[in-house]
Amino acid sequence: MKKTNWMQAALWLLVILVLLPAMSAGAGELQRKLAAESTIEQIARRGVIRVGMDIFVPWAMKNRKGELVGFEIDVARQLAHDMGVKVEFVPTRWSGIIPALIAGKFDVIIGGMSVTPRRNMKINFTRPYYYSSQGLLANRKKTAGFSLEDFNSPRVTIAARLGSTAALAAKKNFPLAKLRLFDDEPSAVQEVRNGRVQAMIGSQPLPAQMAAESPEIFRAFGEQLMKEPICFGIRKGDVDTLNFFNNWIEIVKSKGWIADRYHYWFETMDWKKEMQ
Repeated sequence: MKKTNWMQAALWLLVILVLLPAMSAGAGELQRKLAAESTIEQIARRGVIRVGMDIFVPWAMKNRKGELVGFEIDVARQLAHDMGVKVEFVPTRWSGIIPALIAGKFDVIIGGMSVTPRRNMKINFTRPYYYSSQGLLANRKKTAGFSLEDFNSPRVTIAARLGSTAALAAKKNFPLAKLRLFDDEPSAVQEVRNGRVQAMIGSQPLPAQMAAESPEIFRAFGEQLMKEPICFGIRKGDVDTLNFFNNWIEIVKSKGWIADRYHYWFETMDWKKEMQ
């Protein structure tokens, strides 16, 4: 009995020794194939990184020359520079930006996108490169005497961008109010300006900056309605690309570059001269 067990063990060892090189070669080939198909490799071969984004102030907008400027535009351009490739921006409606990424219309979303469980079911996210928060911008005449709690009423209509976490913040903080959704933030701001809605919710610093720019029309509330981690969005199943972007984010954060750009675009109004 012992001799039989010994012979069986020896036979299995022989089988493993014979198959191991083939298994290793197959695993190596699979690894090389996956690496060759990664978005990072495709970008390197193409010499261009295609970035999906939407227009909203001050993340991405056009200056007086018609050129794209903004915080996310700076981020994407610095990323391309560090990669040694060119950047191509692909403006995309926010409500359709995730399907467009999945369909391969561009390589990455760099556009102030926060992580939500539903979004993460469809795409992968890098680690955060900064944090944003949602704020409320109101029409001064329409909301004279209002406290923040007064916006939670069926008589109040709040605007937000379609497919954004601003819409989630509106539903969470003001469940009784009516919600109107728009394709972009400028349209929502315009509704507040014209008094067709009492307020809109958008990512800071938009509410604070609009109120500071036109205090006779707008008022902003300082309360933080929702804090959000902002990340790059990429297609699922691409470990190499996720690894590269995560490491790049850590490098530029450690050098203070992200903090510098954040200060310029979100904590000063110096960029306004680029728009005039």
